[in-house]
Amino acid sequence: MKTEYKYRVLALFSALVLFSIAILISGRTVDAASGGSITGKVKLNGTAPHQRGIDMSKEPTCAAIHKDKPVTMENVVAGADGGLADVVVYISQGLSGNEGASSEPVSITQKGCQYIPHVVALDVGQHMKVINADQTSHNIHPQPKNNPEWNKSQPPGAPPFDVTWANEEIAVPVKCNIHPWMHGYVAVVKGPFGVSDESGSFKLQGVAPGSYTLTAWQETYGTQTQKVTVAAGKPATADFTFTAK
Repeated sequence: MKTEYKYRVLALFSALVLFSIAILISGRTVDAASGGSITGKVKLNGTAPHQRGIDMSKEPTCAAIHKDKPVTMENVVAGADGGLADVVVYISQGLSGNEGASSEPVSITQKGCQYIPHVVALDVGQHMKVINADQTSHNIHPQPKNNPEWNKSQPPGAPPFDVTWANEEIAVPVKCNIHPWMHGYVAVVKGPFGVSDESGSFKLQGVAPGSYTLTAWQETYGTQTQKVTVAAGKPATADFTFTAK
């Protein structure tokens, strides 16, 4: 009788465990299915400021790459229709705090003595690969305020190195100590984010239903915010307009 009772207890315990796992799996599936998105466009109102040209004659290997198309600074990159690129759009209020970092690494590549992309965004704790695609050495030097500062050399042919950021910071300026014209930014956020493309379009994916405050950051024009509500499984929209100085 004792043995039979023991088996019954074990069977009941096993059933409860399986039932709990099923609930967890079901809950995750529902959450994933109900996740929405936020899309929109960032525009510049007015004439974009003239972007200063870059003289790369002191680095012939990079100058040769751009011989057919002169390179300019990228402080403000606006298209013919006013679409504003390289604007980081992220959720600044309303997150639950349980959003995990993406397992997919992002990358910043040094190519033609430029940082590509000029602005890279990633989650706190998300991995970032730093790549040297040039035939010259670079010295990557982020200058954060809320994260540890570092300064690493990367000769040509060196493998990419991997870094993570522990704290939110929008945005960390990055320079090269060898090539003073090289400038970029790393925006470290928490939760869903998007970076506007050449047309000014952006998209935040995997946004749980709820009400949020969106912030748009641009390196020259600063930040703008607006409220947005995301319904289960439905996209929300939000547009931003910056005024040219």
